[in-house]
Amino acid sequence: MKKQKFKIPLKIIIIPVIILLAISLLLGYIWKVLITSDFFAVKQVLVRNSSLSFDYLKGRNIFKLDLNNESLRALSRCSDCRRVRFLRILPNCIIVEFIKRQPLALVNFYKTYAIDQDGVFFSLTGSLEEAGLPVIYGLETKIFGPKPGIKYKRPEIDLALNIIREFKSNRTLRQFTLKKINLLSLQNAGIFILLPRQAANYIKPVPQLEWVGFEVRIGEGSIKQKLMLLGGLLMQADKELVNIKYIDLRFKEPLIKLNKDNDVK
Repeated sequence: MKKQKFKIPLKIIIIPVIILLAISLLLGYIWKVLITSDFFAVKQVLVRNSSLSFDYLKGRNIFKLDLNNESLRALSRCSDCRRVRFLRILPNCIIVEFIKRQPLALVNFYKTYAIDQDGVFFSLTGSLEEAGLPVIYGLETKIFGPKPGIKYKRPEIDLALNIIREFKSNRTLRQFTLKKINLLSLQNAGIFILLPRQAANYIKPVPQLEWVGFEVRIGEGSIKQKLMLLGGLLMQADKELVNIKYIDLRFKEPLIKLNKDNDVK
């Protein structure tokens, strides 16, 4: 038997083609109106969190602007920004929002930089005293001529950021202040922490007593576990806290060195 051939009526093909063509022409006409009408020419540019001017955008058609490209250009002019967002507000307004980096610590070079959670260096606004952030030392021999807005891939930076994150997340250590991080070598990496003022005054009541603290030699690896161990040791030390010279966590057995030369294991 011969197979029957099914013929599709020509109208079924032509009608959808005509409809699609009409829609395409209509959309094309609408787009042409949008990009040529003075009604959509930018008249106002609102800038948030920056003093940079974007008046050059005024008069340009709001739909013809490449906002992704404008965002990248603006970001290159702001090293302390994590992102720059451009928003169209129809019919003729552009909002430019600068999202600043949040400093996680300070880094000691020939000048002091801030560093954020992503490991990007940037210049810090305001005084260093107001920042109240831990200071990272030792990178000046690892990175030469650092530039703001750059992320440097170094194991020392990863270690420092890990220490800061785990220190902040440890409930026992929240009453202490992480003051310094020493990264002259990974094996001997250490931190300096300050006692809570009330604890120092309770142990050694002196008028206008400067905050006291001690060194913790922490090294590499298992930072979370080491800081958990540190928290337990500090809870046990209790009123001996002010007499601690340093704590060494680099080896299997932790060592507490006291100022009065008595070692506690």
